[in-house]
Amino acid sequence: VQLVESGGGLVQPGGSLRLSCVASGISLDDVVMGWFRQPPGKEREGVASVERDGKIVYASSVQGRFTISKDIAENTLYLQMNSLKPEGTGIYYCAARSGYIYSLVEYVYKYWGQGTQVTVSS
Repeated sequence: VQLVESGGGLVQPGGSLRLSCVASGISLDDVVMGWFRQPPGKEREGVASVERDGKIVYASSVQGRFTISKDIAENTLYLQMNSLKPEGTGIYYCAARSGYIYSLVEYVYKYWGQGTQVTVSS
């Protein structure tokens, strides 16, 4: 199983970025997927998660600004991030787990990507 994130970069506060996570060795139809981020010097935290049937949960800190989605044909997970804030700076990871229920809890995920850096700064 391999998860490869891309799309990170430097963006000004209020700006937008779209992260991608290409999966191989698994089908996004068969797993629960999640996005996590690790701010500098802090623990990794859950951002968003999507169940097999498309049910979604967001962390309260990103609700209304971030959108998680998946393209089954491309086997790719996305995170559209709008109205970015400086506290959104960190390494963003996608993760996959077996089961059926979405989760923002790190330890339930088995597979992880290498992460992509997002920096929100003027």
